[in-house]
Amino acid sequence: MDFNYFLLATSIVALAEIGDKTQLLSLMLSAKYKDHHWAIIGGIFIATILNHALAALLGSAISAWLSPDVMRWILGAGFIALGLWLLIPDKLDGDENTPTTHNSWKVFTITTSLFFMAEMGDKTQVATVALGARYDDLLAVVTGTTVGMMLANAPAVWLGKKFTRALPIKWVHSIAAIIFIAIGVGTLLIQY
Repeated sequence: MDFNYFLLATSIVALAEIGDKTQLLSLMLSAKYKDHHWAIIGGIFIATILNHALAALLGSAISAWLSPDVMRWILGAGFIALGLWLLIPDKLDGDENTPTTHNSWKVFTITTSLFFMAEMGDKTQVATVALGARYDDLLAVVTGTTVGMMLANAPAVWLGKKFTRALPIKWVHSIAAIIFIAIGVGTLLIQY
């Protein structure tokens, strides 16, 4: 496993996840199921591994189908678009009424299902597709993106709203946006 790819994937996703709708979902679940933090964190972990493994595989498959030059342009533009997308604040979509339960297994199942679905088409999933297409070490990409998700979401579950109030989300998103845009520009300028 390439440690540089792992660190890049971890840092990009951890920064991108701050204030993201899946982090808002983590906050909502921790407020609703106050005594089930481990079940929520376990559900986030399993949902992230499954979702990001599929996303990285998709990115890798796409890169195998396209020529390196076409792929370079798609990835460069994609990373720049992700950087700009990070500057748009997220809100939790729809009515998030979850059933009340006191069973840890049910909380784990609810969390896994909701988190997997909420991650579909999300910034961090799209970033994982792009990272999987750009870097051929899928283990580093999936492990890194999963660790990044956990670094952003586990504290949100444990500390709740105090966590998001303490971090300047706009500032964090701006840094992540700069990183994505820099990777995009670098991808466009450097030929494989």
